[in-house]
Amino acid sequence: MSKFELKLPRMGESVAEATLTTWLKEIGETIEMDEAIFEIATDKVDSEVPSEVDGILVEKRFDIDDVVKVGDVVAIIEIEADTTEESQSSEPEEKVSQEVVTELENNIENVKTATSSQNHEEYRTKDSDRFYSPLVKNIAKQEGITIAELDTINGSGLEGRVTKNDILGFVATKKTAPILKSTPTIEKIAPAPKEAKIEVKEEPKVEQAKKQPIAEPQQVHQISTVKTVGGDEVIEMTRMGKMIAKHMTDSVATSAHVQSFIEVDVTNIVAWRNKVKEDFQKREDEKLTFTPIFMEAIAKALKKYPMMNISVVGDSVIKKKNINIGMAAALPDGNLIVPVIKNADQLNMVGMAKVVNDLANRSRNNALKPDEVQDGTYTVTNVGTFGSVFGTPIINQPQVGIIALGAIRKIPSVIETDEGDSIGIRHKMYLSHSYDHRVVNGALGSMFAKEVADYLEAWDVNRAI
Repeated sequence: MSKFELKLPRMGESVAEATLTTWLKEIGETIEMDEAIFEIATDKVDSEVPSEVDGILVEKRFDIDDVVKVGDVVAIIEIEADTTEESQSSEPEEKVSQEVVTELENNIENVKTATSSQNHEEYRTKDSDRFYSPLVKNIAKQEGITIAELDTINGSGLEGRVTKNDILGFVATKKTAPILKSTPTIEKIAPAPKEAKIEVKEEPKVEQAKKQPIAEPQQVHQISTVKTVGGDEVIEMTRMGKMIAKHMTDSVATSAHVQSFIEVDVTNIVAWRNKVKEDFQKREDEKLTFTPIFMEAIAKALKKYPMMNISVVGDSVIKKKNINIGMAAALPDGNLIVPVIKNADQLNMVGMAKVVNDLANRSRNNALKPDEVQDGTYTVTNVGTFGSVFGTPIINQPQVGIIALGAIRKIPSVIETDEGDSIGIRHKMYLSHSYDHRVVNGALGSMFAKEVADYLEAWDVNRAI
């Protein structure tokens, strides 16, 4: 037997370390290639790390909550040694002729080839750009899943890779109770413990369908533990919840938060979007929300006021070259995640809409890559989604500013014209700008918010897209 060192792989250019959050396998358990062994977290993104070989887990080098650097050996897996190594490890007194050794090697190789041809015939994916492991391809072949169906599965593994649990969850949701074929098929979806002996008995198909529940898809987000004490519910915070809580309290303790508020008339933007959104979706196959419009305005303002696009490290101020805007997104479990729009000032409206929609969708499906929540230089949060008129957001360290977008409302407003003033119905919203008063004074913080407002109010209703 020989040993294989499983190392923490690279997860993005700017990711140098991760926190080990969960061991999915215990020492002594058998592991299949591409089967997840442990989970790691970088900031707010969880990822599974799969095995690169078949074998048995014999050693864990790190405990839960330990910080692991990229390239560190996390686990040791015992794998079968090749025949040559076994021959060399034999006791010197045992002498076997070369002809016998050669014959044994050939026989073993023939058995391996025959088994591979019978049980692991290649499931060809030449028409797909995605990588699928042999285990996933074998399951797809056995279950009759086409390449097109494989490509629709959202992978929960590293870099969006489809894992064994992903494809089994897909199989479970694809099947319905009336068309369940036999007990063995269900056992593939919900395997029994390795030590248990399963007796298969023939039963009528209808009764079989009633007795065998359909396996539920893999749970993506961590669920809080709930306990009842004296009639009160005690809910333990999830790992992500704990990280967010620490991040927020650290930010308040670090930065001197101050806010500026400004009201914005977005009537022209509402009218323009209503006019172009249907044609935009037909042409680009993308929805046009208000978010990319606001992102464009904020990117323009950051370009004009680069001292808002900075970070504070110790006693130094770092002026950022790139404008990378973080976009706070709500998750189904109530937590928040902040994917980053890289080089936002270089995107046109079509590009911005595509990036915003893609990041929002993959945030909800827990399919973001670790590198996609790194290197933000400024953050935007949309509190108007939940009906809030304005808010006082907390700065995302080590950045120095965050802006909250309030709800767009129809309100009566004074309209100034050359012919005189009048009262009319206008679409308005509030921008709430929080900034670090250690390095951003009130003048800069207010002028930045005013620049965003001016850009939005001057929107051209005849703008082509």
